[in-house]
Amino acid sequence: MPYSNRGRMANLKSGLRSPRVLIYSHDTFGLGHLRRSRAIANALVRSHPDASVVIISGSPVIGSFEYGDGVDFVRVPGVVKLPNGDYTSLNLNLGLDEAVALRETIIRSTAAALQPDIVIVDKEPTGFRGEIIPTLEDCRKRGARLVLGIRDVMDDPTLLAAEWSRKGAVEALNFYDDIWVYGLREFYEPLAGLGLPQPVLEKLVYTGYLRRELPQEPQLTRHPKITKGPFVLVTTGGGGDGDELIDWVITSYEADPDLPIPALVVFGPFTPRTTRRSFLERIAKLPNVDAIMFDSKIEYLMNKASAVIAMGGYNTFCEILSLDKPALIVPRKTPRLEQAIRASCAERLGLLRQLETPPPGDVRDPARMAAAIRALASQQPPSKAFVPGLLDGLDRIESLAAPWLEAARRGEPMRRIVVAAE
Repeated sequence: MPYSNRGRMANLKSGLRSPRVLIYSHDTFGLGHLRRSRAIANALVRSHPDASVVIISGSPVIGSFEYGDGVDFVRVPGVVKLPNGDYTSLNLNLGLDEAVALRETIIRSTAAALQPDIVIVDKEPTGFRGEIIPTLEDCRKRGARLVLGIRDVMDDPTLLAAEWSRKGAVEALNFYDDIWVYGLREFYEPLAGLGLPQPVLEKLVYTGYLRRELPQEPQLTRHPKITKGPFVLVTTGGGGDGDELIDWVITSYEADPDLPIPALVVFGPFTPRTTRRSFLERIAKLPNVDAIMFDSKIEYLMNKASAVIAMGGYNTFCEILSLDKPALIVPRKTPRLEQAIRASCAERLGLLRQLETPPPGDVRDPARMAAAIRALASQQPPSKAFVPGLLDGLDRIESLAAPWLEAARRGEPMRRIVVAAE
């Protein structure tokens, strides 16, 4: 049963120790890891108002989002991936090794000061360049419960096996007491191709997808006039790799002025300035297309929209399901096949439709996109394809965490608490 604010204040006044959770999100690119961590943190403090949750992230936009009472964040120096696959420091004039050492020190010091009862690591078992391992060792010695949380789809099994072998990720799974998969086994098994031993497989819990609600704080962003009627929302998440999708949509409206429904393009915070300027110049000539720079509360826009066109990242997929919007997914296939696999599985279950991007070098036919946009008008929302437990993720996480948070109040070692995987 959730604790009331009165109970929380009583705990604080009496000096009783309230539960503490540390969530690590490496965030080298995009918004996905941060937004997933934020959803989990907000859910935990809703069900346990006396808990404190600290998110550690490298995202430069972490302060742009809304957090529940009891949630705060620590930002470590950012890193960014270069076109050749290497990484470099985002802002500091430091070599990568120095930046990682600084990140590791901040992470370890934060955990030492917080002394979390539960540590949740998002996606990367070893963190960025192994930076989370010393903190996991420290927290394990103090009796914290260590959880790895991974999304429904990671990558093609062969590619994932090679990547995790190179990073030592499979061996790192031994650090963790539990592995949460934020999806359904019936949808996809992200670790099935790794040949994991039985003791590791027994740690797996499929939670279901993470339901998203409209933000509690009011929407202050002014939306264009086209949002007062039916419109299609075009979003590429962080925007760092969505140029091809946005270009294809704009081209379809340029080629077919009679498209019956207008489109609103939302650029992400990582859309390059020159790219955004070029798109805006083209959009200015189209009467039924408009754009905004970025909206940290995009849930409001999606709730207004008649349909959604997106690339199919995990968080956008959760929002489409939660707000029950007909969706057209145009997945990217590099550097990972994650979005393409997710789109194929979702289309198989009748949750959405996908439009495959032509091979590199081939022309993206505007007529194909225009036809797909027209088809959205008659497409059923995801709720018509009944999938049991589809959006139970946050409820499941709350129930999984509850015995451990109660144990923390009693001062008991949480690794001894066993929760049925169901």
